[in-house]
Amino acid sequence: MEQIVFDKKRPIACTVDRFEGQRAVLKLEDGQSLGWPIDKLPGGVSEGSEVKIFLTTAKNEEEERERTAKAVLNELLKTE
Repeated sequence: MEQIVFDKKRPIACTVDRFEGQRAVLKLEDGQSLGWPIDKLPGGVSEGSEVKIFLTTAKNEEEERERTAKAVLNELLKTE
């Protein structure tokens, strides 16, 4: 099986293969399957729907929030 190299900024495309109880079985691009809670899927998803998964860490989220806050503050503090 070919190993997919994931780009950290690119979401992982999946297809909803089927539903089993309270879980959806997602097929990843490389053919692997992943069980996912149905209540964590976007509304209106059905078998055959394409969904995207984006993985991040708490540290990455914190860094992004800091960058956004700094950008907002810099914009607010600009003097003309």
